Amino acid sequence: MAQLDTDWDDQVVIDPAIQGGRPVLKGTRMPIHIVVGSLAGGMTIAEICEEYYLTEEQVRAALRYAAHAVADEAVMVAPQ
Repeated sequence: MAQLDTDWDDQVVIDPAIQGGRPVLKGTRMPIHIVVGSLAGGMTIAEICEEYYLTEEQVRAALRYAAHAVADEAVMVAPQ
């Protein structure tokens, strides 16, 4: 498995005073979950940049953060 890129920490801010402490892109109030959800919903990176006034690098930083956040996630499945 490829090593996860952690080059997101200079672009993602977690501050209780901004969006209730949800991770946002630095210098914006744009929550990471909106960016990732928009991609999951079928928007392209270019469409997200245009819609939310973001750069491609900001969108990619949001994806790197999301990958980092779920990298150690363990899901427990109940036996059938």
